[in-house]
Amino acid sequence: MSKTIWVGVVAYDPKVVTIWEGMRSYFHDEAQLPVEIVLFQSYENQVLALLAQPGELVPHIDIAWNTNLAYLQADEWSGHTCRAIAMRDTDLGWMTKIVAVTGGPISTVADLKDRTLAIGSRDSGHAAILPVYFLEEQGMREGIDYRTLRFDSDVGKHGDTGTSEVEVVRAVLDGRADAGAIGSPFWNLVRSEHLVPEGGLREIWSSQAYNHCMFTARPDLDLEQERRFSEALSAMNYDNPKHRAILDAEGLRRWLPPHLDGYAALRQAADQQGFFRRS
Repeated sequence: MSKTIWVGVVAYDPKVVTIWEGMRSYFHDEAQLPVEIVLFQSYENQVLALLAQPGELVPHIDIAWNTNLAYLQADEWSGHTCRAIAMRDTDLGWMTKIVAVTGGPISTVADLKDRTLAIGSRDSGHAAILPVYFLEEQGMREGIDYRTLRFDSDVGKHGDTGTSEVEVVRAVLDGRADAGAIGSPFWNLVRSEHLVPEGGLREIWSSQAYNHCMFTARPDLDLEQERRFSEALSAMNYDNPKHRAILDAEGLRRWLPPHLDGYAALRQAADQQGFFRRS
């Protein structure tokens, strides 16, 4: 039998177990690929396991299902020797949105001068790291030109739970913050599911597009195993009802090869804000 491929995923929600039980069954039963799943409570520990060396008393995994920040941390900490494998179609074209109460005093980024911006968990690329970075590009510096109200409700999960974005929206609606920064997927959900009163919030600013999650391989993963893993992902078909249930739960229609051109802004922002320093 081929060597088992150990895949790390972060348990940010109970549904993660269901999703990856389905993925494991697919790999074993259809792709004929021995894949086992390791659950982690934080992306930092998952990246450490991905980069673990022989003899280190930590778990060792071959592939990690990483956020964009975790992918960049693995890339930086491995000396750019980790390899990007695959991503979801929905990982392309994320944006950060700044929203404010409709009819309120905030209609542009400049209106945030000496006011309060609510942002998400400090390790959330879309709801904290990038908003601060993008605003600084426009001459608005955190703590100098505007204040931040931070909701560090899911630190270690890189914003995956969405809890901090819910808190951001609540803070804007109840007046604790003048505006809030959230990711475009959550903003789309707010509007499609009518999570706030109709017309209660408006988008006042949108960032450039960037990319999100990435399967990341440890530097010494056998290239044939990596190829078989990638091909198994690519073979999942949304028209297959069994595959569709898994794909829908993970929020995609098809797996894509790596698109590496959407990480430059977060790489620079994470570096500036100290996320590449190892504790």
